[in-house]
Amino acid sequence: MKIIVASDHGGFEFKQAIIAHLEKAGHQTIDGGTHDNGSCHYPSYAIPAGETVASGAADRGVVICNTGIGISIAANKVKGVRCGVGYADRVTELMRRDNDANMIAFGAHFMALEDVLRRLDIFLNTPFDGGRHATRVDIIKQYEDERFRK
Repeated sequence: MKIIVASDHGGFEFKQAIIAHLEKAGHQTIDGGTHDNGSCHYPSYAIPAGETVASGAADRGVVICNTGIGISIAANKVKGVRCGVGYADRVTELMRRDNDANMIAFGAHFMALEDVLRRLDIFLNTPFDGGRHATRVDIIKQYEDERFRK
């Protein structure tokens, strides 16, 4: 699987560990920045990461900031992105099973790295259940198609 991983300064160290974890598991990664822990703005990394996933250049995306909230909001501004915060194992599973999430966000200041890596594996290995959930995802896609320019 090809996965883009992006963060702001608050998530930089987790980003590096996530990339190493993904590559060890045999995934191809795209480093979407930031490239150091100097202060920066999360939308500058979340939006291009979202565009990479929405375009199909990456299969999934991972974004990290201090809380996971701001960077997920920014990623979700991209048409075709469904990004949730992976704050619990079961939530992470359900964001894939029920919502066909194609991106996941983590909060480096509120989560342990070991939990993040476990949830990342859950996110990558859980299939979308389809069925009634596909209808709900299709409603979101229809809204985007009718109202978004891209």
